[in-house]
Amino acid sequence: MNDETPMRQKAMQAAAGATPMMAQYIEIKTANPDSLLFYRMGDFYELFFEDAEIASAALGIVLTKRGKHLGEDIQMCGVPIHAANDYLNKLIRLGHRVAICEQMEDPAEAKKRGSKSVVRRDVVRLVTPGTLTEDDHLDARSANYLAALAMVRHGETDFALAWADISTGETFVSDLAADQLGDEMARIAPAELLLSDATRAALVERHLFAPAWGGIASIIAPELADSEAALPLLRSSFPSEAFDPSALSRAGRAALGALIGYVGESQKGRSAPLRPPLINAASASMAIDAATRSSLELLITQRGQAKGSLRQAIDLTVTAPGARLLATRLAAPLRRADAINERLDAVSRLVEDTLLRGRLRRDLKSAPDLARALSRLALERGGPRDLAAIGKAVGAALELAQHLRAQPDLPSILDSLTQTLGAAPQALASELAAALDDELPLLSRDGGFIRPGYDARLDEERALGRETRAVVAALQARLMDETDVRSLKIKHNGVLGYFVEVPAAHGQKLLEAPHRETFIHRQTLANAMRFTTTELADLEGRIAQAQGAALEIEQAIFTRLRDETLAATSQLQGLAGALAELDVTAALAEVSATRGYCRPIVDDSLAFAISGGRHPVVELMVKSEGQSFVANDADLSGSEESGGGSLWLVTGPNMGGKSTFLRQNALIAVLAQMGCYVPADSAHIGVVDRLFSRVGASDDIAHGRSTFMVEMVETAAILNRATRKSLVVLDEIGRGTATFDGLSIAWAAVEALHETTGCRALFATHFHELTSLAKTLSRVANVTMKVREWEGEVVFLHEVGPGAADRSYGIQVARLAGLPAPVIARAKQVLDVLEQRSAGTASSSQKASVLDDLPLFAHQPPPAPKGKDPVHEALDAVRPDEMTPRQAIDALYQLKKLRDDASRS
Repeated sequence: MNDETPMRQKAMQAAAGATPMMAQYIEIKTANPDSLLFYRMGDFYELFFEDAEIASAALGIVLTKRGKHLGEDIQMCGVPIHAANDYLNKLIRLGHRVAICEQMEDPAEAKKRGSKSVVRRDVVRLVTPGTLTEDDHLDARSANYLAALAMVRHGETDFALAWADISTGETFVSDLAADQLGDEMARIAPAELLLSDATRAALVERHLFAPAWGGIASIIAPELADSEAALPLLRSSFPSEAFDPSALSRAGRAALGALIGYVGESQKGRSAPLRPPLINAASASMAIDAATRSSLELLITQRGQAKGSLRQAIDLTVTAPGARLLATRLAAPLRRADAINERLDAVSRLVEDTLLRGRLRRDLKSAPDLARALSRLALERGGPRDLAAIGKAVGAALELAQHLRAQPDLPSILDSLTQTLGAAPQALASELAAALDDELPLLSRDGGFIRPGYDARLDEERALGRETRAVVAALQARLMDETDVRSLKIKHNGVLGYFVEVPAAHGQKLLEAPHRETFIHRQTLANAMRFTTTELADLEGRIAQAQGAALEIEQAIFTRLRDETLAATSQLQGLAGALAELDVTAALAEVSATRGYCRPIVDDSLAFAISGGRHPVVELMVKSEGQSFVANDADLSGSEESGGGSLWLVTGPNMGGKSTFLRQNALIAVLAQMGCYVPADSAHIGVVDRLFSRVGASDDIAHGRSTFMVEMVETAAILNRATRKSLVVLDEIGRGTATFDGLSIAWAAVEALHETTGCRALFATHFHELTSLAKTLSRVANVTMKVREWEGEVVFLHEVGPGAADRSYGIQVARLAGLPAPVIARAKQVLDVLEQRSAGTASSSQKASVLDDLPLFAHQPPPAPKGKDPVHEALDAVRPDEMTPRQAIDALYQLKKLRDDASRS
């Protein structure tokens, strides 16, 4: 991707005076300047110079030295090959890129070129956050997207985003307007973002480059994102007639070309099984910006955890691909009523048929992750277990198809899935089952994975190996007799091969005549001595030859089976998608049936009528504590004739449940449009094109934005982008500034939503003055969270009812939170005067007093600790079990006397 001539000149200059090995390292490192270089040295990957310092600090491993270069010590650290994956995983999670440099020939071959010849090495793979395929590096239940953003200037700046999950082959491309970039990036949440310097500069200039993107951005050469150069690359990468790259926009071709080129470069010639890209129009799904996703905690909570999110609450999928598809659907609810209802039809059928749902979920549990296994095989990182996983997944698909075929009049989605599952390549599954043994190694080079009886030549070589092992046992018995050492053993390890081992006490015997003519000393240990013999060395050669021949046959069989599997890549990828979709459908049906959800009516109207709505996450939490959730109705329905949807002004106390009520209605809309039943008694929802939620307070100090500034930026986005078909949820607008400023902003925002936007909205506020808008704005209604007061305590009922609250009960909530009693008492005093002043009943002296006192807290020391109560002390001394009736009466009179004395004092 870069100019190789200057790079090679730079490498030659840097390598001047270096040893041959170090010169090779410097040349390879110069070609990969942006990556940590894992340089293969025998059983270790070693890092040198600055790479060693970075890796040592990141991994917590020892930094040492290895010789000198240009008069300076060469810093070095290393990791063992067998543990390399763990170290790689840590480096990738810390945001590093790693180039894997392997030995490309046997050291013996290098020696043939001369004693000082260096083993040929080359980079076989670039490991980056967006190009991971191994299970060790990936979350099985989450997608891992690599995204590329391209820009083409034609007066206005046009953008396109391409993204793919290398581990499954899913590929997408979408043209985007500037104001859609943030929404799409928040939805996709890529692990790595590719873009050129020019694109990044344009985004920064227009304030479109989100701070969070800095940690995932990888700068690529401009020629990699060239729309014209991309055409031949795309045609060769996707030869299918179903995809025509010339139909893409210039920006789309540039983004997709950059993505494909980067994948090819990172895999060093190995072809990732990417599917023909789906043209993903942003308008096909509900628009949800980053702030709303965070507020509603769709996939993760605001604390960065999965627990407590909507995804965690409804994810009853039984396969990893199903969980990934569920997350994708949850992040992008549909906007077409017909497509939504098709999904609901499929879910409804499985809700009604409990027996069928149970069978499907039982068989799905046995279906491995077909897509990721297939991708590893295509990239030559797969092993026998991946072949077995594919065969098992095909078998599960055929079983599932049988269950579905037995059902009459299936909905369209289930019928289509039945056809796809039923067309699974049964011959391939049978071949894999016949070839692969029950116990399989991770890597094909370990051997022993082909089932006995599958290949006659392999069985012959294995038999020969078993015979030689019998010969080893016979040799051991003969040597024991000849030496009269009954503890003599013939053993094997990876360093010495086969050897004779005797206890140290018998070792000297073998070094003396007549045995020294037979036994050749190899190694002395603390408690044993090791020898070999000419006969044992010859036998070892025969065993190695037999094992090598067997392994060679197994490798050839593995290659053939892998090629046969990859020949069916397209069919297997479709099968993987069908298994995931069936899992999601069955899981949503399970959620709906077991939690009392209802099927929503979804159409293109402006309806939003929820009866008995519940928060899907909070309901689970309160039920786990043995309590019940208080359901509430909401009706924001409107019509084009009336000017749009309704706006509810929600008032009530802190802790009364306003935020829960607001969020639950937004989540009900998300669930309905992803194709799931909803937590309600009934629901009628007109399709929501954009969902906005601004609930809770947060700041962005790192980028110079206060809590109020963040609030205003998010409110501005809502007012500028919401449409009549949007659903807006707003909480506490204007509370971060002075009272009159905040009230004015909130007032104007309500009027704008009602008069200009006409969207369906829930607007929670403590500005009780806003409730007067219901008298002048026809589609505004007041509702409040009900409370009861009991003996000075406030009881939250969590019920929504018509009307407006006249108090916020903030002081009562503060007391519940544990504010000191003097502070609570002072707050009540100030509140009483402020309320009297507001009502015009306070005296002038009271007004002056409160104005004087408000700027500073009039400190009230805590009450002095009370002395010991004599009545309590006397009661503590009483032992009823030890008292006679007479003593009990005397004690009672004594307590009465103590109480009377205390009252008089």
